[in-house]
Amino acid sequence: MSKSYFITGTSTDVGKTYVATGMLAAASRLGLSTSGFKPVAAGCEMTVDGLRNSDAIKLLAQTSLPVNYEQLNPVALKPEIAPHIAAAEIGRRLSVDRLAGFYRGLMMQRPDFCVVEGAGGWRVPLNERETFADLARVLKLPVVLVVGMNLGCINHALLTSEAIQKDGLMLTGWIANQIVPEMDRYKENISTLQRWIPSPMIGELAYQPGASVDEVADRLDITTLL
Repeated sequence: MSKSYFITGTSTDVGKTYVATGMLAAASRLGLSTSGFKPVAAGCEMTVDGLRNSDAIKLLAQTSLPVNYEQLNPVALKPEIAPHIAAAEIGRRLSVDRLAGFYRGLMMQRPDFCVVEGAGGWRVPLNERETFADLARVLKLPVVLVVGMNLGCINHALLTSEAIQKDGLMLTGWIANQIVPEMDRYKENISTLQRWIPSPMIGELAYQPGASVDEVADRLDITTLL
């Protein structure tokens, strides 16, 4: 049976793609077919093949099934700003129904393991009424939370955890990703999060710019998700 997970973060730039690619690599090691899915990517560059996003390209590199770029990232937006604003500036309206349709099309490939990467944090808007949280809710996906370990992360993590549960979804696990070289009372922060977040920590990533996908996969335990 195919397993899909929605990857969200406590904020933007906390390492969602870093974690998502590591999860795909870990799944491949277990002999599972894999696919990433980044429904909306803002911050794309124009290439000879069209707009391309670096995070989506990283997900594609860890996708074992014959998926093309447009299937993995159906909405590519050039400005590196909030997706609903970037879409509005070119006269486009994002919607949960349409993005869910793209996901269902991708799932016809029947990957054993799929990660759906959101944008920013849990409540990032898609339009004037819907957010990425609504997409996860419509797709009924369990959620993996990436906690960017820095000052303030406890509040951000607990608020996000509460919001996920309030939306009726399962927070199936979380990953601590140290995003600053030094964090005062790091271990104490980890202990607090383990006590307060009602799901297991399935990975702990030290501050390591330039770490390979394999190095990330080494530090993740996705067996609890399977």
